[in-house]
Amino acid sequence: MTAPHEQQAPIWQGGQPLGSYTSPIPVRPATLGDAVASEWTKIRSVRSTMWTLGVMIVLMVGVGGLAAWAVSLSETTLGAESALPLGFFGALLGSICVITLGVLTIASEYGTGMIRTTLTACPSRSRVLAAKSLVFFLLVLTITTVTAALVGGIQVAVLDGRAPTGQEWLQATLGVGLYLALLGLMSLGVGALIRHSAGAITIMIGVVLLPLVLAMFMFSSSLVDVQQALFEYSIPSQIAVLYDTSMTGSGPKGWDPLFIGTVVAAAVMALAFFSLDRRDV
Repeated sequence: MTAPHEQQAPIWQGGQPLGSYTSPIPVRPATLGDAVASEWTKIRSVRSTMWTLGVMIVLMVGVGGLAAWAVSLSETTLGAESALPLGFFGALLGSICVITLGVLTIASEYGTGMIRTTLTACPSRSRVLAAKSLVFFLLVLTITTVTAALVGGIQVAVLDGRAPTGQEWLQATLGVGLYLALLGLMSLGVGALIRHSAGAITIMIGVVLLPLVLAMFMFSSSLVDVQQALFEYSIPSQIAVLYDTSMTGSGPKGWDPLFIGTVVAAAVMALAFFSLDRRDV
């Protein structure tokens, strides 16, 4: 008899232990493409995406159309001015929706605990954040660019102003789309750092509006330079520059807001990657 502590050697058949199971599904390492596919499924299947982007489209088209309609009913004529800058008001309001979606893309998973499941399926935290960022950025870029082009087409058709140049069209469509996507990416990074939806959204709204509000109440002559800088580099001013208008007549011009937005978004995302790799879920 075999002693209780002794184990019988496994019986082999066909190069495998008898009774073992070999999956017919090929096993391969997960890639960034798999994480992107997963994040695309998540972002298009949750209601927050539909509602926030839907409201953004309504605001951009509605406010832009109303602005054009109001100008057409008034006695004001654009003359040598282009109609495209009227799209600024809708883009500014739409940026709040982009900020909200950027934060919710990651912070909502921390709120529900879904982030644990996500990181269990994909242990590489940097890959998860990279996939979320890529999917979100491309989605917002596409929708905002198309919407800005639609708004610009409506305004040019309704009003009898000067025909926009090619660069003006490019800045007011692709430029605005890129800037809002970068602003949303910054919001996603803040959401990853704060891990609380309401707190991160509040911070980002403060980043958008607070510099301009502070500048409006700086009456001291010693704060003139600070006031000027806040006016020139506030987010509303940056969006206005892409519509070829300026609140101060100085400061960034042309494509400068995109360079500034890229640097700031990259810095925030770098902090988010660093934090995600070193903090507990």
